[in-house]
Formats: sequence, C-alpha cells, structure tokens
Amino acid sequence: MATYVFSDVHGHAGALKKVFERVSPSDDDRIVMLGDMIDRGPDPVGVMRFCRELTEHGATVLRGNHEDLMLSFFNNPQNPDNYVNWAINGGATTAKGLDALKADEMKDLLDWVAGLPLSDFERVGDRLYLLTHAGIMPPKPVPAVVLDEQAKDDDRIAAVLADQSSDDLIWVREDFWGQPTGLVGPDGKGIIVVAGHTPTPFLDNMADRPDRSGVGEDGLGQMVRVGACKQTGGIADRWDIDAGCAGGHGFGKLLLLRLDDGREFYEPVREGE
Repeated sequence: MATYVFSDVHGHAGALKKVFERVSPSDDDRIVMLGDMIDRGPDPVGVMRFCRELTEHGATVLRGNHEDLMLSFFNNPQNPDNYVNWAINGGATTAKGLDALKADEMKDLLDWVAGLPLSDFERVGDRLYLLTHAGIMPPKPVPAVVLDEQAKDDDRIAAVLADQSSDDLIWVREDFWGQPTGLVGPDGKGIIVVAGHTPTPFLDNMADRPDRSGVGEDGLGQMVRVGACKQTGGIADRWDIDAGCAGGHGFGKLLLLRLDDGREFYEPVREGE
C-alpha cells in the first residue's frame, strides 16, 4: 500500500484525470486531497465529482479556502460581499457549473463539501505527516507530547491542532512558510506538515530555506520542501505541493506526490483544460 497526496486542482479536471490514469493507484492505496478542488479552471464540478468518487473508495478530501468561499456564498447569498469575495477569487466558473446542475444534485454536492474535514494525518514508515490545506500557525511553545515519538499519533496531532483556528488551516501563508514549525526536533524526528494553498512559484520570496526554486526548468511550478536546518536535524519540516494549477496553462502543473518514497508525478495544465 502506498500513500498519495495532491492539492489545489482548481477546476482543471483534465490534468487530474490524466495524472491518475498514468499513476493508476491501486484500491489498497491511501489517497488524500488537500482542498481547493474548485474555481479558476474550466471544470470545477468535474473535479468535485472525481474527488467525491475517490472518497467512495476510501480517500480523504479536505476543505480548502475556495470551498469555504463557495459555502459562505450559498449559506448567505443575500450578503453581496460573499459573492464578491468568491468571484474575485475565481468563483465564476464554479458558480456557472453549479447553476447547470439540477437543484437536488447541487444541494447534494454542496452538502458533501460542507462536511469535509480541515485536516488529516498519515503515518508512512517511521514518519508522521500532518496534512492541511494551507499549513498551521506554528505553536509556541510546542507541547512536549508533539516531539514524543513514543506517544500515540492521535495525541501528538491533537496537541498541534488544539490552538489552530479553521482560518489558520485554510488561509495561513507567510506565518507558516516563513518560520520553523517546531514539530521536528534536532534529531530530525517529528511531524512534517504537508500543505498546498500557496503556489510554489510564489515561495521564492516567502519561505525560509526552500530546497529549490518553486519554478522548474520547464518554467512551471514544482514541489518545494522548506526549512531544513540544524534545528530540524537537516529535515525539511514543511512541504508545499501546490505546483500552480491555479495559474492555468503556462504557469502550473498538478502534482500527485507519493509519500512513501517522495516520488513526484506531474501533469501540466494544458490549454483549454
């Protein structure tokens, strides 16, 4: 069994389907999607349907800030600010796609999104990973149980999440990428946080100690591991897997990351997809 994670598809159903067809995860594999299925790209409803089908086979899908903007509008459409906030963040394509659905299907899809969690954790080999859409606000001080490798995984994750607000988990940016989390100790052991939300091409001027540029040799986004230093035993404590789908063709790619060996599977966003 392998564990795969991906994030920030932003309506690019074509790239999503192609990378899954190429990698072809098995029914025994674990799959986690870190949010932002929707907005900007041409087929956000198709992405939601695809991700929902994954959950029917045991996958986990998290809610991102774009899903939150969508739900805010539908929960209170009389407030014009809710639509403006959604629209300026690319919500028009999603609104159009949802409007084309029958009322019961739209309600069913929105109810499903509303019930999505904001975090997940996975143990892969000797490493514990915390998965959120945007990251976390680094806890200060770090609870002792977090770095206790003998403690239960549930207790360690609960201690990290105890002081996190929902906004932290889906909106945080500079406060997360710009400083160590404190969740990995000098011995290199601890919890690595895997997140999306911030397209990696924007990390170059934001992250402390990125392992490489967020723009690859092909000029498109690529995964970045952040924060390896003496304080973390040389281990990057933050991984950004948002390779820039939000920017569309010529800017980003969709990444499907296999946590077991760190292998990165990319599918570029093609014109019109």
